[in-house]
Amino acid sequence: MADGNVRPESMERITTEALAQAFIDEQVQSIRDQVKDSKVLLALSGGVDSSVVAALLIKAIGQNLVCVHVNHGLLRKGEPEMVCKVFRDEMKANLIYVDAVDRFLGLLEGVTDPEQKRHIIGEEFIKVFAEEASKLQGIRYLGQGTIYPDILESEQGIKAHHNVGGLPPELNFELVEPVKLLYKDEVRVVGKALGLPDGMVFRQPFPGPGLGVRCPGAITRDRLEAVRESDAILREEFEKAGLAGKVWQYFTVVPDFKSTGIKDGKRAFEWLCIVRAINTIDVVECTVEPIEYDLMCRITDRITHEVPGINRVLYDYTPKPTGTVEYE
Repeated sequence: MADGNVRPESMERITTEALAQAFIDEQVQSIRDQVKDSKVLLALSGGVDSSVVAALLIKAIGQNLVCVHVNHGLLRKGEPEMVCKVFRDEMKANLIYVDAVDRFLGLLEGVTDPEQKRHIIGEEFIKVFAEEASKLQGIRYLGQGTIYPDILESEQGIKAHHNVGGLPPELNFELVEPVKLLYKDEVRVVGKALGLPDGMVFRQPFPGPGLGVRCPGAITRDRLEAVRESDAILREEFEKAGLAGKVWQYFTVVPDFKSTGIKDGKRAFEWLCIVRAINTIDVVECTVEPIEYDLMCRITDRITHEVPGINRVLYDYTPKPTGTVEYE
């Protein structure tokens, strides 16, 4: 594997278990050579990227990995509970749970600029990890689930990723990024080869800043809840329709914009909800998934009647480019 952040043209795409196993063997040895007897602190969101990194690190250094799951209040419905169940109870990982909801939402109050929000979330993550690391002995490294599209978008100035660019010099951590030259589909192949369960390997991709990038404008707790609840309904309906394993990513967005509607025979000036469903191989380009009319009607009916504060549902037909996957 080449040094730096440039993926070599000669690097063969990881599409088979044999290629994945070769990658795993190479990275396990590379991690051992880099880390030796030191401990690694890993941000474990429960998404495929951090899960695969966790599995690689466990294979390489075992109990010298310390996983930290931060609940910043921007996670999907039931996600913190699920992460603890899967990793702490089932995988027996050394997991530290940090409830930082008030801390993050307080810092984000009134902030509208997308890049500023991303920087706040990323910087606060670093502070949380530094605090957790100060409670532990022998922490020298920070593991991250950075993948190649993250690096490309950050270097091209499209948008900042909280897991790209390293750490502030005052923090005594070095980075361990074993999947940073892989695309998302390759990470999944590696995850399967590592023996991770399908529910984890093929789990919906989720951005580092969480629902914060799906709540455009200044984040408020009530609008954040509207995003969380509408997202849960969308995922439930896609599951029932058999689309969960066929569509690469789907989610809802609730921008800071209201329109006039009617609820219970009265004027309702409420938010609109945007549904987005896309397919991709490498995240560099994405196509829009066509949704059947009856399914969209069912999703619309549930969201407008079950989620407080929403009176309209729209469907986003924009591919990437010209749009990006997320709204911020």
